[in-house]
Amino acid sequence: MWSFFARDPIKDFNYELLPENQEKSGIWTLSRGKRKTTSEPVSVFVYEVSQGTEEQTQLAKAALKRTKTLRHPNILSYVDGLETEKSLYIVTEPVTPLAAHLKLQAEKGGASDLEVSWGLHQIVKALSFLVNDCHLNHNNLGMWAVFVDRAGEWKLGGLDHVTSDQGDSISLPPPKVINPDLERYDPPESPGNGGEKWYSPNMFYRTGDVWRLGCLIWEVFNGNLPRASSLRSLGKIPKQLVPHYCELVGANPKIRPNPARFLLNCKSPGGFMNNSFVESCLFLEEIQIKEPAEKQQFFQDLSENLDSFPEDFCKHKVLPQLLTAFEFGNAGAVVLTPLFKVGKYLSAEEYQQKIIPVIVKMFSSTDRAMRIRLLQQMEQFIRYLNEAAVNSQIFPHVVHGFTDTNPAIREQTVKSMLLLAPKLNEANLNQELMRHFARLQARDDQGPIRCNTTVCLGKIAPYLNAGMRQRVLISAFSRATKDPFPASRAAGVLGFAATHQYYSVAESASRILPTLCTLTMDPDKNVRDQAFKAIKSFLSKLETVSEDPSKLAEIEKEVTASAQTGGSAATWAGWAVTGVSSLTSKLIRNVPAGLEAPPAENSSALQPAAGPVTTNTANKGTVEPDGDRWDDEDWGNLEVNAGYSNYVKSLLFFQCLTFYILKCRFILVFAVRENRKYISNNHAFTPSGLSKAELAKKKREERRKELEAKRAERKAAKGPLKLGARKLD
Repeated sequence: MWSFFARDPIKDFNYELLPENQEKSGIWTLSRGKRKTTSEPVSVFVYEVSQGTEEQTQLAKAALKRTKTLRHPNILSYVDGLETEKSLYIVTEPVTPLAAHLKLQAEKGGASDLEVSWGLHQIVKALSFLVNDCHLNHNNLGMWAVFVDRAGEWKLGGLDHVTSDQGDSISLPPPKVINPDLERYDPPESPGNGGEKWYSPNMFYRTGDVWRLGCLIWEVFNGNLPRASSLRSLGKIPKQLVPHYCELVGANPKIRPNPARFLLNCKSPGGFMNNSFVESCLFLEEIQIKEPAEKQQFFQDLSENLDSFPEDFCKHKVLPQLLTAFEFGNAGAVVLTPLFKVGKYLSAEEYQQKIIPVIVKMFSSTDRAMRIRLLQQMEQFIRYLNEAAVNSQIFPHVVHGFTDTNPAIREQTVKSMLLLAPKLNEANLNQELMRHFARLQARDDQGPIRCNTTVCLGKIAPYLNAGMRQRVLISAFSRATKDPFPASRAAGVLGFAATHQYYSVAESASRILPTLCTLTMDPDKNVRDQAFKAIKSFLSKLETVSEDPSKLAEIEKEVTASAQTGGSAATWAGWAVTGVSSLTSKLIRNVPAGLEAPPAENSSALQPAAGPVTTNTANKGTVEPDGDRWDDEDWGNLEVNAGYSNYVKSLLFFQCLTFYILKCRFILVFAVRENRKYISNNHAFTPSGLSKAELAKKKREERRKELEAKRAERKAAKGPLKLGARKLD
């Protein structure tokens, strides 16, 4: 029984100390730790009673009490604590001493002014809370009392020497008694009591903490302070901060500003803390009380600023707010751009854990703006999606885009297949996707979409199984060569050329070459040029087999080859999504359905590089006239050339005029036909000289008179009716 009461409380402590990376922080030893049940990381401040003096033990107990009772976003967060006869433990959020953090940042090129401005903002705000709201004096402000969390935010700690303005019942020793090196941080006017106490409306504060704030600023920019006189040398302190820094370390304590006023001065226009980073941080702190319109505008502007924000801040501060805004704030598609920007800082495991579940949920949304943004930015997250999630949770939602009434969504859905195809299973790729492609290529009313469908089919051909390739490719590309849209015809030719290895010699001779030969007379010169190149390539293959029949097996080795695995497609199809805007969308808005027409033979506006016409021709491949270099041909990026818009505009007036004339002609012809039909039916003359209408009228009149005569005869034969008799007529 007595052994139960004698148990060591350390064994029941819910936290485990990790031996590595232990650092001294005043009278404390800062250690890394973790919660035993969840392995959640923490920091543990440990004080050993046996190794300290009575005064130090008194300070350690005071620090435990203050850390437990003071709660503020900019003060080190207390998690748990333990006091035993041997030791004191303070468990806080995981942090790093500011000195160690700045040293690490210096190895990476130095901390940016944005990061330092927000860090100082947080420390000054915490000091203002202590001085103005709690009427407390910190008495220990310095580099050793500031810590940095995982998000890069600065937290005020070192609460060992905190005292009340109203006076404490227990007198604590000043810092220089415990550590004589801290004497150089005391203000010059009263080194004995830590500063002069001044009164201003509704607040008391000691100027000693304000002086030490100036010392902290000097050390942040210039390193360790060797002596108090070094404060006169500004060193690397930014110019915007110099006037306000000089007020903090002024010789006259009466002109030193209150922390709250110092903060306002630094946030004034042109001040050191007046920047987009501080404004964004302040907005995030108050985002829960902001209006929906303000949140939407904030997330729209956030994308432009993220590149200048510290990486750790983006990962641990911005990302959770973005996920929360989408999950609970109905932020919608506006969070996607900043979300993917922050995602580039995450490891593969973190991305899979934090962002992929959100992306999967986004695909099930009916919001068109969100759907199209997801499709446009798929290249940024496709590598993190596993095949099971793609086939069961994403592809079933994506395919709805093929039948969407919005042409832009149909276009982006087609382009996204270049990235999704390597991860699709047999049923989705060879059956479901081919069914949608066949419908788009044959029946879509937008020429650019039909063109892009043909291009995409040529790109994903390596992933189709051999049987599907045999049934689909020749038919699809042959259909494309008959399309009224010139770019679609060019894409059909290039489709044949880029997939030449999948056709047997017999198919090349009997089915493909006849189709290509008809295009040598195409009205569009680009189509003719591509057709001649393709014909030369296929003829070269046939000549090779004709000269040496033993090479037939080698040439046809890939005709029945198995489909490629998903891993080999990453680099080949990586260009699929190239940007948010597409010139195809402009064409869709300007071209009426069904009005595509080939341009004049000598038109110079149409110069598509290959297949789909694209604005990006920097990587345009070349094909030797006598070689087989079709794998090097650039297929473009599934976007239509700007030249087509000029072509469409030039044809629009003439096509609309033609349509109007045809419509008028149709109405005229219809009216003439109806008039003739009426004349033939109603005005044809009979042998008696009367028209059919007059003859029918005469017969009706004779029949009426005959019936009236018969009624009169029956009535006269029966006589008058008797009472109750039935009237027969």
